[in-house]
Amino acid sequence: MRIGEIAALVGVTPRTVRHYHHQGLLPEPARLGNGYRHYGLREAVLLARIRRLAELGLALEEVRDILADDQGRELVEVLEKLDDDLARQQALLQDRRTRLHVLLVEARAGRVAADGPLSPELTRLLAGLGPVTDSPTAAKDRDHLVFLDNVLPQEQRTGLLAALDGMRDHAERFYALLDGLADSRPDDPEVARAAEGLAELIPDALAAYFPVSDEGAVQAALFADLAPGQAAALRLAMRLATGRKEGRA
Repeated sequence: MRIGEIAALVGVTPRTVRHYHHQGLLPEPARLGNGYRHYGLREAVLLARIRRLAELGLALEEVRDILADDQGRELVEVLEKLDDDLARQQALLQDRRTRLHVLLVEARAGRVAADGPLSPELTRLLAGLGPVTDSPTAAKDRDHLVFLDNVLPQEQRTGLLAALDGMRDHAERFYALLDGLADSRPDDPEVARAAEGLAELIPDALAAYFPVSDEGAVQAALFADLAPGQAAALRLAMRLATGRKEGRA
């Protein structure tokens, strides 16, 4: 198969295939005498597996680690792994359809919030944040939570929102610390002091959801919505809270 043929077969673009080559995810195939790449069944299976893993929300670095474990496996084993990926994706889609059905019923009954539809878990959480609704950071965080509510799988979303619920009594202080950094630079001494205060308010249950290495696309998007000093303080607070949690383990 030529690059256009394998791309069409798997459901991606030739540009995507070249990108996966460049990222080292998809090895370059042998070339024919005319210089064109020649793809076979194994390359098609590998490309399909990369696509499915990416569609499950994994970063390319995570996909690379998973594929490294596939090295040396027989084709049947790789196909079985691909089947597992498809099963997970099917379950994820079914979860989203179930959520959509519930929200559709709410919408038809006129019970959807202005910035909804929201899950029942997020609705309960936001109901407890009344005292901080005048905080600019709280308003941004509401948008962040609505975003996460719509993109996270049910199990992860439920656990994260339950952990956030443990901060309700400290939310006013938490947002006040961040509001105070709206005009601060990342190297402002107040950033480090505020980070220590923020870390004290973060429960261990919430720290368990923080990334252990470089942040992914979702975290980067959320931080991009904050002022530089706020983002620096929150990143430092997350590291402090994670270190504290590990020290207690």
